[in-house]
Amino acid sequence: QVQLVESGGGLVQAGGSLRLSCAASGRYSMAWFRQALGKEREFVAAIIWSGDSTYYADSVKGRFTISKEYAKNTVYLQMNSLKPEDMAVYYCAARGGGMRTTPAEYNYWGQGTQVTVSS
Repeated sequence: QVQLVESGGGLVQAGGSLRLSCAASGRYSMAWFRQALGKEREFVAAIIWSGDSTYYADSVKGRFTISKEYAKNTVYLQMNSLKPEDMAVYYCAARGGGMRTTPAEYNYWGQGTQVTVSS
């Protein structure tokens, strides 16, 4: 059983930055998803278990960066130039094998962390 522990959410003004963290042990590909109120959970970014490859949703490309720190078994999501439409609960997810962009293909999930962006 993999436990994912997220942190780093909060309130930020539009144009600001936040960094989310997700601690997880093991060789898993990791991803961030988000779910806004009344909407379906959507893919944000993923990183393969080796850290060699990443993939982003078009809506965040160029603004968000996913990275992995092996020494701390932690995956980060650096979010810059935040917009009100980025406001959501952000979830960390893990799976064995390669990257995927649909929630159903991830086996393990964190509890979620709220990101609020004020305009």
